[in-house]
Amino acid sequence: MATTNGTTRATDQRDAADAGDAGGPSGPAGDRLRVAVVLASTRAGRFGPVVADWLLRRAAEHGGLETDLVDLVATPLPSTFPAFGAPLPADVQAQFAAVSPRLEAADAFVIVTPEYNHSFPAPLKNAIDLHTHQWHAKPVGFVSYGGRSGGLRAVEQLRPVLAELHAVTLRETVSFHDYGDKFDADGQVLDPAADGAAKSMLDQLTWWAHALRDARRLRPYSA
Repeated sequence: MATTNGTTRATDQRDAADAGDAGGPSGPAGDRLRVAVVLASTRAGRFGPVVADWLLRRAAEHGGLETDLVDLVATPLPSTFPAFGAPLPADVQAQFAAVSPRLEAADAFVIVTPEYNHSFPAPLKNAIDLHTHQWHAKPVGFVSYGGRSGGLRAVEQLRPVLAELHAVTLRETVSFHDYGDKFDADGQVLDPAADGAAKSMLDQLTWWAHALRDARRLRPYSA
């Protein structure tokens, strides 16, 4: 697996086989899906990178997916703005430029989020609200982590927010309950069922991403 400019590309033999098999999960080589993985937590000492790295490995193994990790720590977005219609300061424009084109280019999203007080982190809400058409008619999957609830209440809070932005959220999710006990020192999950859950979610994400991308190409989405 090689990483360039924040984008992780699968380069193993399975991808080569998928690229030559139009009936496989990835289709033709030029038909790969671009998936933005949004890492929501910005808290010091966060566990999110461990979960995100595990997901990126699963996506590389899945085939046909080109992933881009959008880390809200590495690419912070502004929380205060000028009045509507006023020009954005140069530093704010630079912050948007580090994130917005990547969301625009994505065919699908996976949000990796913890649960804070029965909901999701404020920086994630900020990142969602600062964008509109970038989410339209695109699928969104979830990988959550937390205590006894596994972050699922954060996911349920995210669904209506993303529906308002015309995104399609997936039924299948991946959640880690009491996440501190679920990974070893190398960031590998201890329960193989998690790999199966990731595959199910990525299978659905792939189906919806192809279907919605094809539809947008045929008839641009209007909201």
